[in-house]
Amino acid sequence: MQNAEPIEPKAFLPRAERYWYVLATSEELKEKAPLARRLFGTPLVVFRGEDGKPGTLLDRCPHRNVPLSLGRTVEGKVECAYHGWRFDTGGACRFIPSLVGEPEGKGRRAPSYATREQDGFIWVYGAPDVTPTSEPHRFQYLGAPGYTTVTRKVTANGTLYSTVENALDVPHTAFLHKGLFRSDSRGITIEARVTRTADRVQAEYVGEPRPPGVVARILSPSGGVVTHFDRFILPSIAQVEYRIGDENHILVDSVMTPVDDFVTDIHAVVSYKMRIPGWIVKPILEPLALRVFAQDAVMLATQTETVKRFGGEQFVSTEIDVLGKHIKRLLRSAERGEPSSDEESSVQLVV
Repeated sequence: MQNAEPIEPKAFLPRAERYWYVLATSEELKEKAPLARRLFGTPLVVFRGEDGKPGTLLDRCPHRNVPLSLGRTVEGKVECAYHGWRFDTGGACRFIPSLVGEPEGKGRRAPSYATREQDGFIWVYGAPDVTPTSEPHRFQYLGAPGYTTVTRKVTANGTLYSTVENALDVPHTAFLHKGLFRSDSRGITIEARVTRTADRVQAEYVGEPRPPGVVARILSPSGGVVTHFDRFILPSIAQVEYRIGDENHILVDSVMTPVDDFVTDIHAVVSYKMRIPGWIVKPILEPLALRVFAQDAVMLATQTETVKRFGGEQFVSTEIDVLGKHIKRLLRSAERGEPSSDEESSVQLVV
């Protein structure tokens, strides 16, 4: 008896291709070694061109369908390990060993993806052979006076939507991250003011006291009222911002890359300024933040296993799932290439 083909689980898997995504860090991309990466499940190869600027091609040699990432970078071109064909960052074939005549030809071209190196990251545009009309996201406080910035990469076994929604979900922090960031509800009512525009949605939490967890106590030992914003910015950026008093400020940009349907890379850029010097806080705050990311990663993996086991997602939401429906609407609109309509609303939460 033949084994039945596995059933692909039904899930919300938008593909907003005409946007920028992080595929690597500048440090990872060496001069001679191309990198194999995936975006929306599509194999890509990233390498440095003649001028040192990065380029990205479909990871398939048009000659005999061997991954170009198996080769090497020679004189700013990626060389196929099978027959030595070489391609520039625009996808044109520039050299074929033993061939008399010009190597370039339409059928010999590899699809190319616009690529930028910015803020220590390699950004790639999700649609091939397109000239983008936008630029990658900027990290507002990277290098700003008085700020310390930490960058880290983690991988989550979850869909892009689930991973983004998790990063911006307040209620789970009192349970999954209990003691680190929040604790069980203290019976304090706050207001979440939600504003959605064409490319983002923001929740402002009004009247929130400083959370009782370890991380919040480090940020502001004396307590105080928090200014707290959560934002989703197309196509895949979860941004969390806290201000406690006049001197304590933290901004977390989590840039999500949909490697495939159920794997998402997260490049987190955390910039903070506080009364205590950053070099003192960093060795304390960094392992705590990584522990929070690790707890989320375990829960997302468990969620994905359950989705696959039952053959699909089933979400039941309430008013306190503040940003989920807006994130979904923005991703759907982005996939279709249509602007999302503006919307404002508010909801009360007990924290």
